[in-house]
Amino acid sequence: MSAPRYAPSSNEHAPFYESPDVVPPSWSATRPGAVDGLQPSGPFLGYQGPDQGFVLTIAERLRPRICTSTGEHIDDAIAGSIGIALRRASMFSRAPVVHDLTMALTIWGWFDQSPPSALVEIRRQAFAGLRHGAHHYGAARRIVDAVPESTLRATPDQVALLYPAQWHVLTGSAALRAH
Repeated sequence: MSAPRYAPSSNEHAPFYESPDVVPPSWSATRPGAVDGLQPSGPFLGYQGPDQGFVLTIAERLRPRICTSTGEHIDDAIAGSIGIALRRASMFSRAPVVHDLTMALTIWGWFDQSPPSALVEIRRQAFAGLRHGAHHYGAARRIVDAVPESTLRATPDQVALLYPAQWHVLTGSAALRAH
């Protein structure tokens, strides 16, 4: 596109950039909630990642596929599995996707209409009451922290091949029995 006729052809009178008189100091984390350095890690601190709330939308879409046994509640299954999905997503520095929650629900047998009875007994105790939120945060964290990193790094297809024969390895249920 050519310049219009009224545009000046020389830069003699054109303004140019000038630096400000004062250069502001560099930014530093001084607010009470600001984190200096890396995000802290440790027991009960969780796993941070972007757009974690999207996992709730994914959970609602998977809800019809979840199978519960007597004495179990579907919202407990979702509440306990969401943490596992978020941990997996944060390991890859991304927001949660359907495969994260699918994997979490698969290892605990929530898609299985007839899961192994030993698995049902462990999950009935481990997931009981998680739907009530903050009152059971410690129990939810134990479920999430028990899952081995090797399970979280596996693909959904690999997990599906190992379940139900290796459910105790996939879930890290031995760590839950210790509590």
